[in-house]
Amino acid sequence: MEQRRPRLRWLVVWVFAVVWMAVVVGRLSYLQLFCYGEYFTKAQHQQQRVFEISPKRGVIYDRKGRELAISLPMDSVFGDPAEITDAEMVARLLAPALAMPADDLETKIREAHTPVRLAKKLSPETVQRIQDMNLRGVFFQKENRRVYPQHELAAHVLGYVDVDEKGNGGIEYALDKQIRGRPGKMMVMADGRRRWYDRTESAADPGASVVLTIDQTIQYIAEKELERAIEETHANNGTVVVQDPNTGQLLAVAVRPTFDPNNPGSFPDEMRMDRAVSAAYEPGSTFKVVTMTGAIENGAARPSDLVDCQMGSILVAGRLIHDWHPFGVLSVQEVLAHSSDVGSIKVALRLGAPKFYETMRAFGIGQLTGIELPGENRGLLRPLENWTASSIGSLAIGQEVSVTPVQIVSAISAIANGGALYRSRIVKEVRGGTAAYTRAAVEPEQVTDAKTAATVREMMETVILEGTGKPAQLDGYTAAGKSGTAQKIDPATGRYSPNQYNSSFVGFAPVNEPAVTILVVLDSPVGAHHGGEVGGPVFKRVAEQVLTYLDVPRDVPSTSDVQTAKNSEQARPQPVEIGAEASDRDDDNGAGNEAVADKVEKVDKNVATKPGAPTIAFGNQEAVVVPNLAGQTVRSVTEACSRIGLVPALIGSGVALEQSVEAGTQVMRGTRLTVRFGKAGRLVPASVKGAGN
Repeated sequence: MEQRRPRLRWLVVWVFAVVWMAVVVGRLSYLQLFCYGEYFTKAQHQQQRVFEISPKRGVIYDRKGRELAISLPMDSVFGDPAEITDAEMVARLLAPALAMPADDLETKIREAHTPVRLAKKLSPETVQRIQDMNLRGVFFQKENRRVYPQHELAAHVLGYVDVDEKGNGGIEYALDKQIRGRPGKMMVMADGRRRWYDRTESAADPGASVVLTIDQTIQYIAEKELERAIEETHANNGTVVVQDPNTGQLLAVAVRPTFDPNNPGSFPDEMRMDRAVSAAYEPGSTFKVVTMTGAIENGAARPSDLVDCQMGSILVAGRLIHDWHPFGVLSVQEVLAHSSDVGSIKVALRLGAPKFYETMRAFGIGQLTGIELPGENRGLLRPLENWTASSIGSLAIGQEVSVTPVQIVSAISAIANGGALYRSRIVKEVRGGTAAYTRAAVEPEQVTDAKTAATVREMMETVILEGTGKPAQLDGYTAAGKSGTAQKIDPATGRYSPNQYNSSFVGFAPVNEPAVTILVVLDSPVGAHHGGEVGGPVFKRVAEQVLTYLDVPRDVPSTSDVQTAKNSEQARPQPVEIGAEASDRDDDNGAGNEAVADKVEKVDKNVATKPGAPTIAFGNQEAVVVPNLAGQTVRSVTEACSRIGLVPALIGSGVALEQSVEAGTQVMRGTRLTVRFGKAGRLVPASVKGAGN
């Protein structure tokens, strides 16, 4: 019996050991097979820490490759708690340099198990101050900081980034995925005592660069002149948009008030708003261009048709609408030139609501342009079935409809280029990265025929020559445009304010070969408020500088040309005395002078038959010989006329087929010469004859 007890004890011990080992092996198997992922993640969390390294954002260029937004490497400061033995002292020393509370820094260091970022993207001066302290456990890591070298220039187009280098506003936001690139990672390893023993990094992939359609110089001109206009008129805000009417590309987008994207947080949200695409407003009389285009294209009106403007008032569906001036009978062309509200309403009534609505939709009113900027406003154009009986009267003069500056400048560009509506563009090309592309030109929509567009262009030229746009007349270039003065809605009453206006002017130049379309909008100018008065001079200054910068040939004599001609005339010797009659030059009856004139007239007739002959002076006036322009291009004709002082009126495109004044004819400087263009060999109606003056 006693011999069995030891054996029993050993059996119990052995069974206990087997069970214990089975439990241990089972537990280990369970942990390895079923809980591995969970505990591996916990171990990684305890042993390593991953920091995201901001990728270098792509550069944003203007159309000529000039840098508008770049990223520069900057130092961020980190603290390693395993190496910092006195967190309180380190925090106290770093606080003044980092402009942070010492308690916050100390908390960051004490609560961290691995190196922790204490401050991001420090200035070189701050980095040097910290390096001079020579603190154990404090080190630096390179990160990128977004910099806008031109500060406020094109701020609303470019946008800005937040502290994590993510785009906020403008192109920075719209193309953030392409510009930002792929972030890199820095992983640090720590042992059980939180001592940092290893670090690995994966490089960030840089973002793609973007080439914009805007031109830095044109942008500067637009912003400078807008700033001047705001100061002179005390307007609340303003916008200037410059577009190439032949492509839809925006050359400048100026908005005031503005901000510095290097420090966007210092400016209120209102100043960071891109009014060119986000702020819709009632266009007022600039919208009459759309009204006239629809009427002329659909045969409801011709420029020469007479309209009774009823001395300044009209009743539309029981609603009395007053004109800004009591006009009587005007032609349709004069209605646009003098911006008669009553006349425009009568033209719209001839056109009819359905056709008018179709015209507005065709010109992109109430629709997004698709421009590559965030926050675009589609404006307001109510469906035809929602119009009231008097809506056509309001819409004809730019009320009950709202547009953005980009929408209206695109619509006017369609008139400038012969009826083709291009969608506005601000991005020309994306370079580098996986998303590199060059934006292909999108085929425009033909929203009106070329003949109608030419007719409306001529009417808009009359606005500047004889109507409300006289302050917008350019020196050395022809121009066409339309002023607009739109009453604003008073938020307190819900009615139109009697003293708050959106004043605008939109136009293009030169008339026959437009190079730029320019829109000026000023919100609530103080004092003078008519669009032609306050917006016209801004259009003039911007257009003259931009056309000169673009090296666009002058198509009419400039002031300097006229002055040079006068100086040359004064310096020119008197006509050569011919024959004995010269001795009678002081005769009271002028017999000698008559004889001389007779001789000169004979010479003139001979000279006039030779194209390119020198000019001949008659007293204080000067005559020129009309050259033979047949077969020449539009530009060649423009340059030839400009050289000798003729005013060209160009119709069509291609090569010159017929001119209103025969080659070799002698005319006075400043004479209007109409030239019709087309394909070589095409017959041209003879109606152009005699239109020279």
